[in-house]
Amino acid sequence: VQLQASGGGLVQAGGSLRLSCAASGLPFRMYSMGWFRQAPGKEREFVAAISRSGDDTRLEDSVKGRFTLSRDNAKNTVCLQMNSLKPEDTAVYYCAADRAPYIDYVPTRYDYWGQGTLVTVSS
Repeated sequence: VQLQASGGGLVQAGGSLRLSCAASGLPFRMYSMGWFRQAPGKEREFVAAISRSGDDTRLEDSVKGRFTLSRDNAKNTVCLQMNSLKPEDTAVYYCAADRAPYIDYVPTRYDYWGQGTLVTVSS
């Protein structure tokens, strides 16, 4: 199983980035997908997740109204569109796959993880 995250980079506050996660080696449509982030010195935290079919998405409160999540089961990809970025969004962002038939918020419940992509938002 591979989860390849991409799209991170350096952006000024107020800017946008689009993170993508390409999955292979698993029945993608049978997994809910999540994005987590980890800032230096902090624990990994939930950002967003989307159900298997894509009809249910959950967002952490601080990113609601700024981030959106989508998936394409035909292409085995999930995307996190991040707008109005703030310096506090700076972190390594990880995509993860969860076999459970519901959305999980806890990192340890996810079965597979990507390598992470760094997002840096300058003030």
